Amino acid sequence: MIDPMSFKTEILFTVILLAFILLLNTLTKRGIRRYGKSSSIDMNSRKIIFYLSNLIFYILAFVGISLIWGVNLKDFSLFLSSVLAILGVGFVAQWSILSNLTASVILFFSHPLRLGDRIRVMDKDFDWTGKVEDISGFYLFMRTDDGRRITIPTNLVIQKGIEILKDIEETSDEEEIIEN
Repeated sequence: MIDPMSFKTEILFTVILLAFILLLNTLTKRGIRRYGKSSSIDMNSRKIIFYLSNLIFYILAFVGISLIWGVNLKDFSLFLSSVLAILGVGFVAQWSILSNLTASVILFFSHPLRLGDRIRVMDKDFDWTGKVEDISGFYLFMRTDDGRRITIPTNLVIQKGIEILKDIEETSDEEEIIEN
């Protein structure tokens, strides 16, 4: 029978690591929530970033716990490289999935495009002008001026030029405010 007291150090380090990761995860979520509210970003868009940050923290916890409990670093690196090779082949086969997720993160943090904005997608083949209804992990949903609801992959939103237009209603409201 294994004496649990012989693993005091490992148990203590595991508890400390999990508490640290839980604290970091909470602070990260709070920061994402504040940034999302200050930038008027929809909760659905914030959920994507929450999921990705959770994934990163779970991976860190798994690696840390594995190292604390004495997994041989050489064996662990072999396991990790095998998993990454399999994931790499999967992502190369489905590169658009990874590029759409990356584009969603970029749209969340650094693109001036917001829900409710009226935009024009600069494309030589299509004239898409309308209002942004939603931005998900993979698609931008837009209602065109002629009433069609179209979806554009988020990686194309990053690749194509987007012109953010002022609504006619907003312009007239601003003019009324200035006149009064």
